[in-house]
Amino acid sequence: MEIATTSTEYVKIPVTASVGGEPVNLANPPKIAFITGDGNPAALDWKTAEWDDGAARILVGPVGGDITLAPGSYWAWAKWTAGEETPVYRAGRVKVT
Repeated sequence: MEIATTSTEYVKIPVTASVGGEPVNLANPPKIAFITGDGNPAALDWKTAEWDDGAARILVGPVGGDITLAPGSYWAWAKWTAGEETPVYRAGRVKVT
């Protein structure tokens, strides 16, 4: 995904959560992190996101965004609570130009 630094838009990360093949009710809000390095996100990197039709989403941008990203290339990560599990996934690249 590529975003202009002047754009404010949702970044969505599709999420599938099931236990034993059955869907899990995702009641707690997901978290999303954007990092430039190859390691895992630190505790302060995570931002609270929201659910939207099977995806975790967060508003990114300078006008009312939950987070504003400087120009660069970022790894997008998502985590959420699904029953007793807390999956953490590196979802893909976001380029800010």
